Amino acid sequence: MKGITYVRGDATAPQAKGVKIVAHVCNDLGGWGKGFVLAVSRRWSEPEAAYRRWHRERAKNDFGLGAAQFVQVEPYVWVANLIGQRGMRTGRSSGVPVRYEAIDAALGLLADRAAELGASVHMPRIGCGLAGGSWARVEPLVLRRLVERGIPVTVYDFGA
Repeated sequence: MKGITYVRGDATAPQAKGVKIVAHVCNDLGGWGKGFVLAVSRRWSEPEAAYRRWHRERAKNDFGLGAAQFVQVEPYVWVANLIGQRGMRTGRSSGVPVRYEAIDAALGLLADRAAELGASVHMPRIGCGLAGGSWARVEPLVLRRLVERGIPVTVYDFGA
């Protein structure tokens, strides 16, 4: 079992051969407009449109904490919208929006899809930006759900 590969770079430009899934955490309110999603939207329009439609039609689908949506954006690239954040942080917020149990559940769905596609997974430190989470809590979930199943995972730290 290999571990997680850490690199500096842009997770929306995954560095690997074969099928790749770019994974990120979304909130459960249908909001898309801050953080990593901006980089996703700069590269591809489909994930935002699919996420907004998924939220709008939530009465008839599985949208909610712990769910995952997979959007094909290129012949060998998919984006995984993982619902792992309860609401959004505001000036009046007292707690952090991250929900580790939801990230864990969504990572399980991601692992199933990655195995089905024979894909590697590429992500920023999910749940640790605007969601307010701790990588020390998220990393073990990634290791258990993905790496232990033999799925190659690369985590991208943006910047120099």
